[in-house]
Amino acid sequence: MTTTIQKTLRDSAAMRWTALLLLASAMFCSYIFMDILSPIKDLMQETRGWDSKAFGTMQGSEVFLNVWVFFLIFAGIILDKMGVRFTAVLSAAIMLAGACVKWYAVSDMFVGSSLEAWYDSHLNWGPLFGVSWLDILPFYDGMPASAKLAASGFMLFGCGCEMAGITVSRGIVKWFKGREMALAMGSEMALARLGVATCMIFSPFFARLGGQVSVSRSVAFGVVLMCIALIMTIVYFFMDRTLDAQTGEAEEKDDPFKISDIGRILTDSGFWIVALLCVLYYSAIFPFQKYAVNMLQCNLTLTEPAEGSFWASSTVTVVQYAVMLLVAAAGFASNFQKKKNLKFTLLGVSLVALVAYCYMGFMRQTAESIFAVFPLLAVLITPILGSYLDHHGKAVSMLVLGSLLLIGCHLTFAFVLPLFKGSAVGGVVIAYATILVLGASFSLVPASLWPSVPKLVDAKIIGSAYALIFWIQNIGLWLFPMLIGQVLEKTNPKGASATELDYTAPLVMLAALGVAALVLGLVLKVVDRRKGIGLELPNIKDESSFTIIGEH
Repeated sequence: MTTTIQKTLRDSAAMRWTALLLLASAMFCSYIFMDILSPIKDLMQETRGWDSKAFGTMQGSEVFLNVWVFFLIFAGIILDKMGVRFTAVLSAAIMLAGACVKWYAVSDMFVGSSLEAWYDSHLNWGPLFGVSWLDILPFYDGMPASAKLAASGFMLFGCGCEMAGITVSRGIVKWFKGREMALAMGSEMALARLGVATCMIFSPFFARLGGQVSVSRSVAFGVVLMCIALIMTIVYFFMDRTLDAQTGEAEEKDDPFKISDIGRILTDSGFWIVALLCVLYYSAIFPFQKYAVNMLQCNLTLTEPAEGSFWASSTVTVVQYAVMLLVAAAGFASNFQKKKNLKFTLLGVSLVALVAYCYMGFMRQTAESIFAVFPLLAVLITPILGSYLDHHGKAVSMLVLGSLLLIGCHLTFAFVLPLFKGSAVGGVVIAYATILVLGASFSLVPASLWPSVPKLVDAKIIGSAYALIFWIQNIGLWLFPMLIGQVLEKTNPKGASATELDYTAPLVMLAALGVAALVLGLVLKVVDRRKGIGLELPNIKDESSFTIIGEH
């Protein structure tokens, strides 16, 4: 008598990794659109009249509804009630709708339209409660109509993006539980972060394509990617439905957010330490990304390559991007090789390709191609850090180290980089080194912060605690892009060129966030020692409390 074991799609490595590719690619596309205007801030000022305040207000609007209309909480409820596949398609559709609105806002069709006239005469809000230093609303009197409409679309996009983040994590759990889940999560995060570099390289490329500047082309590129993301989530929908039909299982659901949990969470000191660390650290990174290219334009001496040369051609953009993918792929793959020869060969290929990438960025003499190196070291070392934490611990020590690196990088950008403005080589070398270290810091803190939460917060309220932490994090992501823009406006002469701004004050402000995070990290170290929480202990001993969270 023979027993036949029925296999499902999940049992096929090819099928479950296809499911991951579909979800991760959708996040990759969303990360590109999230910062699609960041590397062309100067062009937005030149062609659409967006000064730093308008630019920052529009950028901060992305998470406004998540924070103040609590859509972040509603997204969790929708996911819990409707399941992964429905929510994945819904989130992609919402992101696409918001992307289309943003594209129309910066297109030539909007100029002179009745909608532009309406936005000019409406939404001219003053500061909150009439207090000048509370000028933190998503619209203000004097804000260009195109920036107002773009902010409206970006709010809608942000709702879908947050929903997509938590949905993708749930989908990975469903397909990889009991299998290569850690590798799957790391791969998804790596691909998503490569979206930042992709945006930095291709957004300016499309804006200047053909020698005629058009910022709408960059946004249109992002809209096309969001269409692709929607198609991928639809394909995932049918794969996921087939899996459920095979297994007969109901979709996994986390404990929904409960209002009654808020009191218990807010009286938990561990929650406040983690939540404040989260908002401080991410507020010093993600808002900075939106201004980083313009900051480099203002602090580096860049000379355009000779017209007609390879370095001035469109071909070099594609070649450099291919080299970037080689850096990421070889570096990431090297972490999972058991044979030392193969491991070090891949690592060597990645490092050589990284040097080649940096050389190409220098020869192109563009700030965006220089800053695009930001996520590459993070992709390379994230698996190493995760493995170290699993086997050796030291999570709080990594938090402290990450905060120190963050402080050092922002202060270097503020005070050291401007000293090399007259040095074509020296300035770029300092910029590359600082950006790479900042990327490493970007891996250190998340890798140690998120696995520590289950040790600090009661397991019965862990789901609600994460929801509140993400909500508090979004407050920083809403507030600081606006603050950076307003500080730039107040510390620079009125009408200053977009590439001649002094970024010292905003960078010091971001460094101050790092100092506050450092202090909290040291406090956490003391609390851990006194209470014996075990934050410095290896995670491998605590697999029962392993928690999967969204990409934030």
